[in-house]
Amino acid sequence: MKLTEHFSLEELTRTSRNAVNLPGIKEKEALKLLAEKVLQPAREILGRPIRVTSGYRSVVTNRLVGGSKTSQHLKGEAADLQCDNNQELFDLIKDYLEFDQLIYEHTGPTGPAWIHVSYKKEGNRGQVLQAIKVGSRTTYLPYKL
Repeated sequence: MKLTEHFSLEELTRTSRNAVNLPGIKEKEALKLLAEKVLQPAREILGRPIRVTSGYRSVVTNRLVGGSKTSQHLKGEAADLQCDNNQELFDLIKDYLEFDQLIYEHTGPTGPAWIHVSYKKEGNRGQVLQAIKVGSRTTYLPYKL
C-alpha cells in the first residue's frame, strides 16, 4: 500500500526480526501522516532517496530490538532514517519541517549514524536531541550545533 509517492506501508513496517509486525488502523493512519508531513517533504527537498531502517514496531518487535516501552514507533508516529548524507537530512528536517521529536542518533562518518524523527497529529514539540553512549547506556541530551 502506497502512503505517498516515495513511501509505502510495507517499507514502514518491514523488520528483520522474526516477529509479526502488523499495524492496526490507528497506527496505519499515524504512519500515513508521518509519511505525508515529514518523509515525503524531506525526500522532495533533498532530491534523493531516504531509507527507512525502522518504522512501526509491534510490542514484540520493539522488545526484540531493545526499544523503549514508550517508543513512538509503537504508535506508528516514528521512523529511523538514513541517506547518503545523514547530516544534510537531519539539518533539513530540523530547519524546514514540523516534527515532534528529532534525534541525532550517535555519530557516524558523515554526521549522525541514523536519524530518528516523529510526528503526531496534534501537539508536536519540535524537540531536538542528540543520543550518545555513556558506558553501555544511551543518553539523550539537547542537541547542540
